[in-house]
Amino acid sequence: MPPRTTDSTPERPDDDRAPSTDPEPEIPGEREDGARSDSAPEPGVDQRVAAVRRAADGGRRWRALHLAGCAVLLAVAVTGGAIAVGGVQDRGTGVDAVSAAGALSPGDLARGDLDAGIASLQKHLRAQPKDYGSWATLGVAYVEQARTKGDPSRYPQAQRALKRSLGLEPGNDQALAGQAALAAARHDFPGALTHADRALKRNPYNERALCTRIDALVELGRYDDAAKAADTADDRRPGIPVFTRYAYVHELRGDVRTAREVLERALSSAHAPADVAYVATALGQLAWNQGEYKRALGHYARALAADDAYLPALEGRARAQAASGDRKAAVRGLEQVVARFPLPGPLVALGELYEDRGADGDRAKAGDQYALVDAWTALARAGGANTDLETALAAADHGDKKEALRAARAEWDRRHSVHTADALAWALHVNGRDEEALPYARRATATGYRNAVFLYHRGVIERATGDERGARSHLKAALDLNPGFSPLGAREARTALKDLEGNR
Repeated sequence: MPPRTTDSTPERPDDDRAPSTDPEPEIPGEREDGARSDSAPEPGVDQRVAAVRRAADGGRRWRALHLAGCAVLLAVAVTGGAIAVGGVQDRGTGVDAVSAAGALSPGDLARGDLDAGIASLQKHLRAQPKDYGSWATLGVAYVEQARTKGDPSRYPQAQRALKRSLGLEPGNDQALAGQAALAAARHDFPGALTHADRALKRNPYNERALCTRIDALVELGRYDDAAKAADTADDRRPGIPVFTRYAYVHELRGDVRTAREVLERALSSAHAPADVAYVATALGQLAWNQGEYKRALGHYARALAADDAYLPALEGRARAQAASGDRKAAVRGLEQVVARFPLPGPLVALGELYEDRGADGDRAKAGDQYALVDAWTALARAGGANTDLETALAAADHGDKKEALRAARAEWDRRHSVHTADALAWALHVNGRDEEALPYARRATATGYRNAVFLYHRGVIERATGDERGARSHLKAALDLNPGFSPLGAREARTALKDLEGNR
């Protein structure tokens, strides 16, 4: 692919009403003249990770560099040859393992080898470039690849594939649903909702559009509307993708029992390894949130038995191991995760484990992880993603506090979810603005969502505002619910609660 995808100029909005007049997008691995571009193969995972790490190292040495400039440099470093597909490990399935027929669905890709499925689609589209359905599927597959591999450079590629599909068949619901999924992946949730509604107007039974509509409403904080959307999706297209979202909507409203029952039913109906790993991991996360570490570890073990490389299960297992007291296994597990996919969540978790361990060199190791978060967010921005929530969460505790507040405010202006309310409350707190923070901390816990981090944040903010009774109540609730919710946060919660009890 030419380097035009890595510049910082926004692409024009997609227009599905008429074929695009832009140059025909390349199929990765092939030049516009139809010749192979095998002289510039995609770097493997290790090379991509190394590029991000080099950029992070440079960022630590040259703090004066503006982040926007770093974003472009990161994009070039990581996507210079990575915009093509082919360097990822083949698990023995071969490029023809997944049929590239026009009827191939994104679900079929997810249940097989994603990389092999993408390669098969590319091969098919070189022979049948006017197959709009396969262009749409390829676009969605790139979105999924970006999500599962932590590679935001796939997003511009997905956008071009979806635009090509709409140019060939204006208004087709597959590509509109793909645009919705892409917008959601980039954290453009109003855009995701708009595209999903357009897809559903064309086809009320489009599963991806139904699911993305739920996701968008949840992330916008419109929980009543999300519950209605989940009911509608369950009526029209019952199945694992809908069941897991239905469960999450109930969890966000404090109905853990229903969430668990729905996920257990979904797991009992799952047969494909990808489905088993996905649902078992959701059950593990639900158990973890309730402090049920043994149960969580059992679910993660089942997920990894189905797919031993499933990143969310590997990360979840490490967190549960840390909370259970097995810090050595937790550190080893998270080191393995971030060695392949340096994503913000596991990077921060590993950094905090290093800080909590406190051995020689651990503080420097922790700093390395936090620097990598900055590198990843720069790359994500270069790929068109909004990273303000990730920035706010990481920077509040481990970075520039003023930047955390800027990012949290910007995200709150876009959406009013419990997660953005908590992020803004905490960013205000670390900037010494506790009276302003308290209403947001209350809003984060208002739906009944059982989240120990939210309770901890509210307790700390209440203590800072002089409400010792509220602080004791919420700090105790956080530790009762999930006593190992964070290596550093749980320790600070115990210390604060002990001080409060001593002052009674």
